[in-house]
Amino acid sequence: MLPVIAKESTRVHKLALHLPTGSSSPFIARLLSTLSSNPNPSKNPPRTSTAEANKTFLPTNVPSLPQSFARQTLLHSSLSSQLKSPPNLSEAKRLHAILIVNGFLNSVYADKFLGSQLVTVYVTFGFLQDALVVFDKLPQRTNLAWNAILRGFLDVGRFSRAIQFFHLMVSQGLIPDNFTYPLVFKACTELNDLEEGKKLRDFILWNESQYDMKHNVYVECAMIDMFAKCGSLSEARKIFEGIREKDLACWSALICGNVQSGEWLEALSLFKRMVLDGLRPDSIIMATILPACGRLEDMEMGPTLHGCAIRCGFNSDLYVSNALMDMYCKCSATHFAYSLFSNMDNKDAVSWSTLIAGYSQNCQYLESLQLYLMMNDAEIRTNAVIAATVLPVLSKLKLLKHGKEMHGYILKQGFESDVVVGAALIEFYANCKSMIKAEHVFRLMSDRDITLWNSIVVGYSLNGKIDIAFQIFQRIWDFNLKPNSITLVSILPICSKIGALRYGKEIHAFATRSGLGTAVSVGNALIDMYCKCGSLELAVRVFNQVKERNIVTYNTIISAHGIYGLGEHVFQFFEEMKEARIKPNKVTFIALLTACSHCGLVDRGWSMCHAMVYDYNLPLDMEHYSCIVDLLGRAGHLDDANDLIKKMPVEPDMNILGSLLGACRVHNRVDLAECLEKHILEKNQKDSGHYALLSNIYSSTGRWKDALKVRTMIKEKRLPKRPGSSWIEVGSRMYMFHATQSELGKIQDILEKLLLGMRNEGYMPDPSFSSDDLQYDVNDLTNFDAS
Repeated sequence: MLPVIAKESTRVHKLALHLPTGSSSPFIARLLSTLSSNPNPSKNPPRTSTAEANKTFLPTNVPSLPQSFARQTLLHSSLSSQLKSPPNLSEAKRLHAILIVNGFLNSVYADKFLGSQLVTVYVTFGFLQDALVVFDKLPQRTNLAWNAILRGFLDVGRFSRAIQFFHLMVSQGLIPDNFTYPLVFKACTELNDLEEGKKLRDFILWNESQYDMKHNVYVECAMIDMFAKCGSLSEARKIFEGIREKDLACWSALICGNVQSGEWLEALSLFKRMVLDGLRPDSIIMATILPACGRLEDMEMGPTLHGCAIRCGFNSDLYVSNALMDMYCKCSATHFAYSLFSNMDNKDAVSWSTLIAGYSQNCQYLESLQLYLMMNDAEIRTNAVIAATVLPVLSKLKLLKHGKEMHGYILKQGFESDVVVGAALIEFYANCKSMIKAEHVFRLMSDRDITLWNSIVVGYSLNGKIDIAFQIFQRIWDFNLKPNSITLVSILPICSKIGALRYGKEIHAFATRSGLGTAVSVGNALIDMYCKCGSLELAVRVFNQVKERNIVTYNTIISAHGIYGLGEHVFQFFEEMKEARIKPNKVTFIALLTACSHCGLVDRGWSMCHAMVYDYNLPLDMEHYSCIVDLLGRAGHLDDANDLIKKMPVEPDMNILGSLLGACRVHNRVDLAECLEKHILEKNQKDSGHYALLSNIYSSTGRWKDALKVRTMIKEKRLPKRPGSSWIEVGSRMYMFHATQSELGKIQDILEKLLLGMRNEGYMPDPSFSSDDLQYDVNDLTNFDAS
């Protein structure tokens, strides 16, 4: 039975109309006209003028050659040798003229090999249109000529045309060779056309059975590469396992495919198997496998691969060195990355941008900025990638002026049309609380792909405009765009903030239908959303369904169970995480200590601190001290918490002092609160929250003058209060309401009615939570008794 691809080629053949020798095919003519309207890429050398071309083809420029058969054979041999590697385009055109003058291209004395070589030469120099003209005039076309045109289409990015041209080749009765198939597979890969690739695979198998052809490793490698990069790893693996003698190219194709598909563990497993089979990795495989190690944050495997690279002689290879730096940065070992960077003899723009981005990803923003300044001193030009890398650093350091200067540089260099740069600008202005400028950048972008929409959604979310963020998310479909995994990871936390469980479920359903739910980042965001929306059962169900779990997955589920007070479940997940050989990080221990705090497990909390420092060599950060103080404070061990603060190697921040102050309020320790007051005042805190808490502690013991003094201090320092907000869902839209000073009169009226209602119901307000914002005296409030 004829394979599908042969049937399609017959259809193309009918359209192309195989005309007599020397006649111009409409199909080729159409290709020529298309290429004429779209010139060759700028990398090609300038085209020779028509006048110069005419001079080149004049017979007077061609030496008189004897026409005897012996001399003709000698000339044929000489031309064949020269056409293998002409030094430049002018020489190629001179040889073209000789072929015409001596009749090697006419229908009588046609030589199919020389003509095919000439087609190959024009393709090699990047002149596909010239190659097509010669190809169209060839009386006899060999596979060499067809393959050359196919390669030409690939070189200029005309992948669909390449597939059409292959169908034309098959329709004219030619049998593709082992150099043809890899070219067509490459076109399928670039188009991500898995179906066309499957048809081609079936066609190859049919040809092999019809003509008793043997399997070709070169073709099988191209097939593995196509299936792997198009997402069909099972098909790629099946072909791979069917190859008896696997060379480095086979291993490289499958490993690269797994890395590209995010199958990091499988990629590392294949790499280990390849080494055990006695094959030595080349620099390409080395540079490919290192990112997998970085994604897994595997600092045990990372240095091992580094040693392997040195033993293989790649210590001076630029691509491997850049990949090593990226791996160390993703493993939070920026000191190793910088050491490697410092010892590199040759650094390119990628080397600088990798380390600049690495520092930024690890929240080392000052180091990132300093490295960028060093790069400028080294007179390395800031390209679009580096500009997009530096902008997040400037936003985190709140360097709005410098960011605007970078924006000006981007406009001068013409980088503003770059989608990545545009997204970085939107995020920069959003982080600097300048959403008007972020909107302006978004509107000016002509090509608004999903990356830009993601950035503007995140920007509004960061600035508390949750309703607008939802509206923009809903508008994505109006522009025929499909959300990707980053879109979902951006919108799900918004559902968590407002408790929009129904919206979260709808997004979960979309993720499942679209196949995005398999992404580990989406799975983590779904678990977090369900936990924060009060549906722990659904969170656990998603956790059990995800195929790949990383450190974020376990941190999220551990933290959620800790907040719910399910201590035993927390440590079950922790043990499961260790069994999966996922090494806990600092965030893991914050989640564990928080769980101990909520569950009252003081001894378990101390053991976690000991394990963190001595078993995992992780130093205690400010967040960990805050968790321990909260743990001791909730358990009533306030003096121990105070002693711990005094013994800290660094000065405690407001989170730590706030934790202890909150415990003082719960356990009525006014004496300790008085000691903390001095530290709080020294901090020059800009948030009124801790002052209000201190005032409430004084109020709870009847120390009204001290409470009033703290309240007066809030007014004198003009400390802002975060306005409350609420939301309501009407139809498919979310409406937000913010409490503002202008609405204070209405609030007072409502509160007065509520207080009167409370008195009638027999309730008495708690004076310890009184607020000077209410237009009542504290003593008046206490008189709302049940009498």
